[in-house]
Amino acid sequence: MAEHKIDRRDEVLRLLRNRVSASIPEIAANFSISEMTVRRDLEKLASAGQVIRIPGGAMMPRGTALEKTFLDRSAQCSDAKDCIGRAAAALVADGEAVVMDSGTTTLYVARHLRRHSDVVVFTFSLAVLDELSGSGGVRVVLTGGTYRRSSHDLVGREVGEALRSIHAGKVFFGAAAVSFNKGVMAYDPDFQKESLAAGAERILVVDSSKIGREALYHVCPVANCDLVITDSGIKPADLRRLKELTKVQVAE
Repeated sequence: MAEHKIDRRDEVLRLLRNRVSASIPEIAANFSISEMTVRRDLEKLASAGQVIRIPGGAMMPRGTALEKTFLDRSAQCSDAKDCIGRAAAALVADGEAVVMDSGTTTLYVARHLRRHSDVVVFTFSLAVLDELSGSGGVRVVLTGGTYRRSSHDLVGREVGEALRSIHAGKVFFGAAAVSFNKGVMAYDPDFQKESLAAGAERILVVDSSKIGREALYHVCPVANCDLVITDSGIKPADLRRLKELTKVQVAE
């Protein structure tokens, strides 16, 4: 019986490799098993790190060349991002609801939220979902949308619609650059600006290497950020200029 279960899970894994993702009803119908059995199989596979659980089904972990670029970006300035993530997570009170975008720095915020209690995280980032999937005290609410491998997130009209219906306590978002002339900037034309209006407090989490630079697309003025959290590598002159525009916290 145990061998039969292992064989079936191997078949489920093969199906997901072929399709990238599949819903629980699709898997149940394909193997003529109950949805409860599918859920148990997916939990086992997810525990082994072989699949990622998503609402209503599962998908393969990031592994393509494009997905690896997300991992590569996550690894850049990882110590600084970890400090920023810890400082940002410390601002979240138990019982609070927050919104998180799909930037690589917000992934570190999620990592430090795992031990919180009774927190709701609204996000369109599957990386954030993946990071928080094992936390018993954090409930993740994922928007709809179309999967994008390069950032391991969801994009499209459904994301904006979902974000417009949310009003959380805080919004944590990242940026590709912070320009003193052009404001917060991104390289991504699909940056979900709706996320900025989805919470009472807008908190930009950005490592110091991005401050004083420019990217392709304007996101918002720096003054629209209620708080900027950066790391101790920020240049003193940049810190002074940033403080003239908004409140700044330097994570140690």
